[in-house]
Amino acid sequence: MVKTRRRRAGEQTGRALREDIRLLGRLLGDTIREQAGDPMFELVERIRRTAVHYRREHDARSRKALEVAIGELAGPQATNVVRAFSYFHHLANIAEDRHQGTARAPAGDGEGSLSVALARLREAGLSSRQVIALLERARVEPVLTAHPTEVQRKSILDRHHAIAAHLGVAAVAGGEGTSSEGSERTGPGAANVTAAVRALRREILILWKTDELRVAKPTVLDEVDHGLAYFRSTFLAIIPRIYAGLEDALGREIRLPAFLRIGSWIAGDRDGNPHVTHETTGEALARQTSVAIEHYLAEIHALGGELGLSARYSDVSPELSALAARSPDRGKSRAEEPFRRALTGIYARLVATAAKLAESGTETRAAVGPAAPYAAPAELLRDLNTIEEALRASGAAQVADGRLRDLQRAIVVFGFHLAALDVRQHSNVHERAVREILARASGLDVYGELDERGRQEVLCRELATARPLVSPYIEYSAETAEVLATVNMAGAAHARLGAEAIPNYVISMTAGPSDVLEVALLLKEAGLLVPGQEPHLAINIIPLFETIEDLRGCGAIMDRLFSLPVYRQLLESRGDLQEIMLGYSDSNKDGGFLTSNWELYKAERDLVAVFGQHGVRLRLFHGRGGTVGRGGGPSYHAVRAQPPGSVAGQLRLTEQGEVIASKYGDPDVGTRNLETLVAATLEATALGGGGAGADEERFAAVMEELSGRAFAAYRAFVYETPGFIKYFREATPINEIADLNIGSRPSARKSSDRIEDLRAIPWVFSWGQCRQSIPGFFGFGSAVHAFLGVPKGRPARAKLLRDMYRRWPFFRTVVDKLDMVLAKTDMGIAERYADLVSDTALARRIFSRIRAEHDQTRKAFFLISGAPELLASNPTLSSSLRNRIPYIDPLNHLQVDLLRRLRSGRGDADELRRAVHLTINGVSAGLRNSG
Repeated sequence: MVKTRRRRAGEQTGRALREDIRLLGRLLGDTIREQAGDPMFELVERIRRTAVHYRREHDARSRKALEVAIGELAGPQATNVVRAFSYFHHLANIAEDRHQGTARAPAGDGEGSLSVALARLREAGLSSRQVIALLERARVEPVLTAHPTEVQRKSILDRHHAIAAHLGVAAVAGGEGTSSEGSERTGPGAANVTAAVRALRREILILWKTDELRVAKPTVLDEVDHGLAYFRSTFLAIIPRIYAGLEDALGREIRLPAFLRIGSWIAGDRDGNPHVTHETTGEALARQTSVAIEHYLAEIHALGGELGLSARYSDVSPELSALAARSPDRGKSRAEEPFRRALTGIYARLVATAAKLAESGTETRAAVGPAAPYAAPAELLRDLNTIEEALRASGAAQVADGRLRDLQRAIVVFGFHLAALDVRQHSNVHERAVREILARASGLDVYGELDERGRQEVLCRELATARPLVSPYIEYSAETAEVLATVNMAGAAHARLGAEAIPNYVISMTAGPSDVLEVALLLKEAGLLVPGQEPHLAINIIPLFETIEDLRGCGAIMDRLFSLPVYRQLLESRGDLQEIMLGYSDSNKDGGFLTSNWELYKAERDLVAVFGQHGVRLRLFHGRGGTVGRGGGPSYHAVRAQPPGSVAGQLRLTEQGEVIASKYGDPDVGTRNLETLVAATLEATALGGGGAGADEERFAAVMEELSGRAFAAYRAFVYETPGFIKYFREATPINEIADLNIGSRPSARKSSDRIEDLRAIPWVFSWGQCRQSIPGFFGFGSAVHAFLGVPKGRPARAKLLRDMYRRWPFFRTVVDKLDMVLAKTDMGIAERYADLVSDTALARRIFSRIRAEHDQTRKAFFLISGAPELLASNPTLSSSLRNRIPYIDPLNHLQVDLLRRLRSGRGDADELRRAVHLTINGVSAGLRNSG
């Protein structure tokens, strides 16, 4: 019955989505006709039809026709054709995101929803009290980053939000779908449909006339403002409602602790980004504070409008009377309205708080009179609690459970800091700073000559004493001075906003215990680590393990670190909890798709064992990107597939690039995605992780063999193939991506042609653009082929792999990721990019290996999964790609032609470069998880 209801709901949603896409497509077509003329519209359609035929046949004739049609395009024509195809994807994304937010029927009924998660916990025998106890020790925190894979300008995203809103109005007014413009409709909804469709026409026209590309790279503070928009539109409103729904579902008069929060790296992540300084981090905190307090002021103002309760009809508690009496509001009209008087007093204090805390960017607000600022969010919350208690005592509990309840929850979650801002820096920077500090303090530069054990001894000795090493009278190098300024800024933020403002310090490329101890020493100099008999550490020090080698050694590193008495005492002051960050992107670039996934899984198992031996609680921070090559994939299944004991109520993960807009741009979709993270964490903690039970040891041996073969194949191809760098540079738009103004961070850690120095984001982004996607599959096919061995042994080994897929969530998740990668990969189009390589023999040699690996991977996927076709288990994505492919393929063909013209010097270089950038934008929108 439930399955039938879900299937019908899914079919209904699918029909409505198709109608929305058709409506938006038709309105876009009308706009193109009006703005660029009928010939341009017909040209777009001709290219689309030719691309569809080429995809179906892959014949020389249709390829030639496509090349001729595209090759004849003049510069402005090419730009308009690219824009037409690109905007179709933008509009389709809007429609899909809107329907994703309403896809469950009835509301919340589906895997990954909180209602289903709670039902499963009840079925497993957990009481509400046990669930509450679990949540009291839990932490679920998506962390927004500024990693540059979001190619859309904020102006474009603002239009997306407006179109989504009008589309929603048209759908609600028009019933199922919005295919009619309303001119022939009758009834109460007809006028609303017509008005909404007219509004859609206006928004699409504005979109068409808005520049899709940034004229300059965004600054770090531009990125901060972009991230803050999601708090205003989504997080501040929906997170309190998620808490309220969960509390109500647990059936108790409770207030859950703030286990669900939002973190940020934007303006805190300085690894390889010289534009992130202590000043920009401080300014980011000030802007965050402004957004939080602006929200509270607006809500308190609205509450004041609602709570005109008269003392004649309400019991007024002594506490409320005292709060009202402290208000500077002396108006006679408020004399008998104690709730309003109390709220005007709270408002006045909050205005004073904003003036005190926000160092810049705060809009001055008028208060009814002067008042003392709040020293901490807890004081503000205490005043609001007084109002809540008075409402309940007056028989107005329903009023207390409305806007006031959401505001109280927002203050608990967001405080005055809004989001926990992590600091991240590379371990080499810390090593150089500590070496200089110790040398200046002792007069001897010996630290750099010590081995790992020697460094640990020096650092532990210094951490045990209160003796300062840094002197204000010594001039340090610019790099060391900035490191010290950063930790001092963090200390000032703690004093001003509380410890949650900057709670974490992440160390990139951690390779040994000394990397962690060096940060501890720097924190001591800023007063964030206080030594003594009972030392205190005010910030979580988080090692980030990124390479395959570091993942393999992380268990031993943490075992050694926990064995150091000084560090173990510091952990006790943090509640015996240690956070570890795991890097998905760099481990993939280092070892390939399969080996990265396996080494991450093994690292988690090792960490669980080591932490258990030392009695330390583990919190994993997953550095995932949007694509499979950077750890992407459905969050619910990814969390449920983690090794047993690795979740334990604790989950942090990065949300990067275009994924942020996709997941959190719409409040309904944002609610669903946040609920999914909470549901997955609850289920993984209470019901068990992604282990294979009694079969795990046998299955792990197979994975070890597969991983070894995949690693060898990947390393031999990427790092040992002569000419590979040349192929990569010429067969992908990597150089053009580096020129895009999509992020403040440079595309490489240092200027070189080495793959090791290239950041993982442009590496994956480039391969995705040319539809070759080797970070998402290379090595898997050849590993499975070798594992199957001679024909005589193939049936038994094939059965073993199918058993692993059926019974081991980890392996099933790995294989299912291939499903999406293979569906978005296209060797016919990839071959056209290979033709861009100037050395044709090199191009043939390398592309033939990519094609062979791709073919083997497809065979391996179907053999293991038993699927009849790609995306058979994901009809939603399958349908989406069917709608998009006719519009993605032409953009790829256009990109190839434009790259050829640009690189050969044929035509206006600036115009061609702009057109190439537009194709990158369009392909990214079409594939969605592009980087």
